[in-house]
Amino acid sequence: MNESVFWLLRCGNQVLTAIDQAPEQIFPCGRAADFGSPRDALRIGEWQGQPCFAAEVEQLPDNVSGELMTVGRLYGRAGAEAFALAGRATQLLDWQKNHRYCGGCGTPTEMKSAEFAMSCPACGLLAFPRITPAVMVVILRGDELLLARSPHFKPGVFSALAGFVEAGETLEQCVIREVREEVGIEITNLRFFRSQSWPFPNSLMVAFLADYAGGTITPDPQEIEAAQWFSRSALPLLPDPVSISRHLIDAACQQI
Repeated sequence: MNESVFWLLRCGNQVLTAIDQAPEQIFPCGRAADFGSPRDALRIGEWQGQPCFAAEVEQLPDNVSGELMTVGRLYGRAGAEAFALAGRATQLLDWQKNHRYCGGCGTPTEMKSAEFAMSCPACGLLAFPRITPAVMVVILRGDELLLARSPHFKPGVFSALAGFVEAGETLEQCVIREVREEVGIEITNLRFFRSQSWPFPNSLMVAFLADYAGGTITPDPQEIEAAQWFSRSALPLLPDPVSISRHLIDAACQQI
């Protein structure tokens, strides 16, 4: 690869960014040889109208300068488009690394040229990038909204209820089940809000709003540390703006 293109290089779960550059130049640009000719590079799309490739490297070449940062930090540094592209790269690099061998017979796999698929030359099994659907919901009751916190959250932060979709479930069934299991209440008037690819590690977050239909908050101690109704004028600490959960909470407040 002799032409100059943008590169999204991941090293130690961080991505290389150009120092002191405008957001549109956040990813370094150059030929493959300028970055040590990374192996198994994946074309993940375009950045600023030019091809963008992603690759995993154990260490950066000595001649390469820049700053390594987490994918989450990219949102504040360069915006949603850079975050989305880095998230796509993260998921595809993880998929490539985790499917080097066939899950059916153990044979080393080969990358197909026309699509993102790892193919087994022995048994023909195809492994595509994994996407795990998850739902989240903010429940409204009059001028209040229900928020909860997991023990894994940053101190003081409350967010929407959320959970992974189980085999055989629809998104709507999952929302109803997760609300019952996590806080013990019933909901009605479920409506779709928005979705977001969330590369930690490979989720597709599907967000909903719903109205309270009955029951008393009874948190599941295995999942929920605290849950309560909050008025729009007295909200707790909320998730970072990068997450769809924050966008969902902001939208709920506008409806109250």
